[in-house]
Parts: sequence; C-alpha cells; structure tokens
Amino acid sequence: MIKNIWKQIILLILRLQGEADTSRYKVIKTKNNILVSLRNEFKNFLLITIGVFSAGFGFKGFLLTNKFIDGGATGISLLVSALTEIPIYYLIPLINLPFIIMGHKTVGINFAIKTALAIGGLALVLANVDFPNVTNDNILVAVFGGFFLGAGIGLSIRGGAVIDGTEVLALYLSKKLGTTIGDVIIIINVMIFSAAAYFLGVEIALYSMITYLSASKTLDFIVEGIEEYIGVTIVSSKCEEIKEMIYNKLGRGVTVYNGKKGFGKRGMKEDSDIIFTVITRLEVSKLTTELEKIAPTAFVVMHTVKDTKGGMIKKRPLKN
Repeated sequence: MIKNIWKQIILLILRLQGEADTSRYKVIKTKNNILVSLRNEFKNFLLITIGVFSAGFGFKGFLLTNKFIDGGATGISLLVSALTEIPIYYLIPLINLPFIIMGHKTVGINFAIKTALAIGGLALVLANVDFPNVTNDNILVAVFGGFFLGAGIGLSIRGGAVIDGTEVLALYLSKKLGTTIGDVIIIINVMIFSAAAYFLGVEIALYSMITYLSASKTLDFIVEGIEEYIGVTIVSSKCEEIKEMIYNKLGRGVTVYNGKKGFGKRGMKEDSDIIFTVITRLEVSKLTTELEKIAPTAFVVMHTVKDTKGGMIKKRPLKN
C-alpha cells in the first residue's frame, strides 16, 4: 500500500516537472533523490532545533540576568534589552528582520526561510521555556554563556540557517564595499562593545568581550568540525613512492593530477604528476618525516581544509 502511494507521488512529481520518461529507472532515481533530500532536511531540522535550545539556554541561563552581551545582532538585542527592559524575545526577530531580507537577496530563498524559522523558534523558546539561572559568577557567566550561545549559532549554521544575522550583513557589505567579511564584523563589534562600555560600564563591556571570544571560538569549533584537516599538494619526481607511502603508512587516499613543472620564462618544462591528499593536523609531522626519507627536495604546499565529506579520511583510523 505504502509502496503504491510512493509510486503515485513520484509519478505526479515527474508529470509536474514535464518529464516524459516515467520508466522504472527514472521512478527509482527520483525516489532516491527525494529520500536523500528528506534525510538531509531532517538532519538540518535537528541541528537547528538543538542550536535554538542551546542559544536559549545561553541567554536565560547565563547572560540575561547579568546583563552581559555578545557581538553582532545578538549583542545589539541584548544591549537594547538591558537599556529598555524590552523582552529579548521581541527584539531578536525585530533586529534580525532586515538581515533575513538581506539573506534572501544575498544567499537565497531557502536560506531566508530557514533563518526566519530558526529566529522565530529562538524567540518562542525564550518566551516560553524556563531555564535555571546557573550562576552569578561573572567569569563563569561570560565563558559558559558564550559557549552555549556560540554552540547554538554554530549548530544552526550547520543546519543551513543563522540565528544571528551579522554575517549576512557582513557578506552583503563586503560585496558592496569591496572589503573582507572579517573586517566588517570587526567594525560592527567594535561599535557594539563601545556602546556597551558607554551605557553599561567598562567592566560589563570587558566581560562581554570574553563572552564574544568564547562564543566565536565555540562557533568556529562547531562549524569547522572537531578535527582540523590539512590539504597537502606534493610535486616530486618520486610520485609512485610517495603515493605508496601515503596509502600504506598514513592510510589515506590520494588524487593525482597531470601537470607540468618548470621555472622562469624559458626554464625547464616537463610533464609531472601532482599528488593531492587530505590528512588530519596530527598527521602532518609524520607525513613530513616520511617525505624527508623519500624526496627531501619535493615541493609541498599545505593549507587548512574546513571540513571533508566522503573518501577515506573519516573512514580510516589514524595509523601509528
């Protein structure tokens, strides 16, 4: 029964898309695509939901009772709430509304809808869920309030939304003004913490900066992944030996590009294989040592990789 309903739904989707091909292969392929999309969206929903509750706990369990603030749109909401006594659950949607509209224009409608739902969900959690006031110790409030708030923002980003619209503003302004996103965020936060120092006092502003640092480091940790990956490009005449070493001693896969090496305008030019692999930060020393044994003059370029998907790196354990 369920199988027949599935088939009818898929056939209807294919007809709506103007597909003439309704063969068994096409139906199965479309069904698999739908299941993949549903599974990913469910995972995103869970991440955003956990993120919303984590941020809510950071707000009500630590920051609000001590009038500490954070950076970005969240910091603006906390600052206005501290000065006016307007409930934070009214201010967060109101202050983030322009950023949601901006996100629609800058990123896309799907992102804007998810962000609107995430911010609305956070407002509902803050209005209706009671969290205990964990501590009044200023250092603990600053560090752990920032930790839970940063975790909430990071998990929401993992789910394809934001609950703090500052990065959307930074992306928009960086395109308009030709500056980097980091520069825009720094300027915004300098203004916020300067206002906090003026209205709330220097001491609260300094504690709030600790909150921001804690939140930003937690955010980076969650968005970039638990492990730090390093992309390594190697150019050497001993390509086969290096490939064998990476596979056998590090347990990692490699990608080989065909290229040319040379130097200067009229320098030597010859075909060469270029090896690319991704390893964890803990394996850099071992790779360097093994390369020294095989090809001490190899040209090596390393750069940070935010995260990885597929391949061998998350399936194989570290080799000793």
